[in-house]
Amino acid sequence: MALHTVRFSHQGRVQWGLVSKNRITPLPGEFATTADFIRGHDLAALSEFAASEAGRKTTLALDEVQILSPVTSNQQFLCQGANYRQHMIESGMDPDAKSYNMIFTKATSCIVPANSDLVKPARVRFLDYEIELGLILKRDVLAKTVVTNANLHEFVAGLAIVNDYSARDIQIPQTQFYKGKSFRTFGPVGPFLCLLAPQDMKHLDKLQLTLTVNGQVRQKDTTANLVFGPAETLTELSGVHDLFAGDLLSTGTPAGCALSVPSPFKQRMGALLPEATKWAIFNKVQEGRTEYLKAGDIVEARIQSPDGAIDLGVQRNKVVNGG
Repeated sequence: MALHTVRFSHQGRVQWGLVSKNRITPLPGEFATTADFIRGHDLAALSEFAASEAGRKTTLALDEVQILSPVTSNQQFLCQGANYRQHMIESGMDPDAKSYNMIFTKATSCIVPANSDLVKPARVRFLDYEIELGLILKRDVLAKTVVTNANLHEFVAGLAIVNDYSARDIQIPQTQFYKGKSFRTFGPVGPFLCLLAPQDMKHLDKLQLTLTVNGQVRQKDTTANLVFGPAETLTELSGVHDLFAGDLLSTGTPAGCALSVPSPFKQRMGALLPEATKWAIFNKVQEGRTEYLKAGDIVEARIQSPDGAIDLGVQRNKVVNGG
C-alpha cells in the first residue's frame, strides 16, 4: 500500500512523518537528506510504526507545522521535456516520429516548499507554469542498467508534484533551458512524497494531473499519455551518468502552457529570418498571450489516481514580483 510522507519543521526541528486525514505521525530518527530518509526506511516498518501505540499518540495537525520540500537541495533535479503527446503536438512535434528523449536539469537552488510564493524576477516578461509528476529514486545507479516495468519498483521510491516554472523569454530566444528554468522559487516540490510498494506501480500510467490558475483549469491530462515512460528514461539516463537515491526526475508537462508555439511551417520560415527579426516576432506573439503569470495569480496543482489510493496533495503558489 502506498504511504504518504511529509518533510516538515515543528518547533525548530526538521522531521519526517506519515500523513493521514490531515494529520502527521512524526517518524523517529534524524534524516538530513532525502537520500537518508529513503535509505533509512522500508514500507513495512513505516506501516508498523503508524499502527503502533507510540505512533497513534504523537500525531500533529498539518496546519501546526511548516511543510518543507520532500526533495533536499543536495539531490539531482533532472527533467524531461516535451513528453506528453498533446504537448508535443502543440509544440509542433510529431510524437510518433520523435526519436529522442529530451533531458535537461534545473538548479537545485530553485527547489522550494510546495506552497511557497513564486517570485517573478523583474527581468522576466513571460512566466509560465508546468505541472509535472516527479519520481524520487530509490537507489544509486552507477552503471548502465536495464530498467523495465517489471523491476521499476527497485528504482523508484515514490512520487511528488513538481511545477517546472519557466521564463520563456530566456529559455526560448536564448536556448537556455537551465537558465530560464532555474530562477529561485521556480521548482516547488511536494507537499507529499508518496512512497510506493511494488503493487502500486500499476498506478503510474493512470495518474491524473490538473493545474489551475485563479481557479481556471489550464492543464489536465493523464500519465497514460507520456511518450517516454519512467523505465526507458531511467535506462537511458543510467547509460549517461550516475543516479543516486533521493534524486528527482520530473517527467514532463501536459498541453495547456501559456507559451504559444508557431506551426512547423512558420518555424521553418522563421529560421530564414535575421535573428533580431525572428525574436522580435516571437516577443510580439507572446505579448498577446494573457495566460502568462502575473503578480497576484494563484497557481494550484494536483496529482492523484482515480481511486484515490495515491493523492499527492495540493501545491499552491502565489505569484509575487521580485527585484
